[in-house]
Amino acid sequence: MSKVALITGITGQDGSYLAEFLLSQGYMVYGLVRRSSTINFERLAHLQNKIDLLPGDLLDQNSLISALKQCEPQEVYNLASQSFVPTSWNQPVLTGEFTALGVTRMLEAVRVVNPRVRFYQASSSEMFGMVRESPQNEDTPFYPRSPYGVASLYGHWITVNYRESYDLFACSGVLFNHESPRCGFEFVSRKVTYGAARIKLGIQKKLKMGNLDAECDWVLRATIPRPGG
Repeated sequence: MSKVALITGITGQDGSYLAEFLLSQGYMVYGLVRRSSTINFERLAHLQNKIDLLPGDLLDQNSLISALKQCEPQEVYNLASQSFVPTSWNQPVLTGEFTALGVTRMLEAVRVVNPRVRFYQASSSEMFGMVRESPQNEDTPFYPRSPYGVASLYGHWITVNYRESYDLFACSGVLFNHESPRCGFEFVSRKVTYGAARIKLGIQKKLKMGNLDAECDWVLRATIPRPGG
């Protein structure tokens, strides 16, 4: 019998790649999506007939419980969040609701519905913020410097707390910036490459950037957790 996985944030870059990978491993894949007229399914167009999408919202505890009861997954991958740092300054409360408390709601749903579910939380290198050492490792102290970084750190530590308090299989992966053709246009590397291509084709004349003093670390590819690992 096939394993079942539920992915939040399945319409995003990482969620779509993870869905592809799990399908290749013989999984039944469900994705949690919010009811919205602006949802972009472009990254999932080639998978539409292979996955099932369930309504749910990280702001709504009952919808998460209902989704878990409906699809009965063995694994949950929580990739959904408000992950754009500049937006977190403009919408700090909403960022906290999604990126921090949303993790708690999903963990609590797992605990209530089936505590044997394996849970993966996508944490962020923004938790390191004002870094204490380079390169960072699992023992590097956290010092987040944005509302998103703070919210991500909450999500990271609440995952630890639920693991130790309720004996759940709950783990986090600390993801640094990573690239792909499915990266959103609001992120700097995609913005630059897309703008450069449009300038080359004569579609636009200038590439407008934001803060040129901002610095970030990159990795060359996303690290996707192996199922059950």
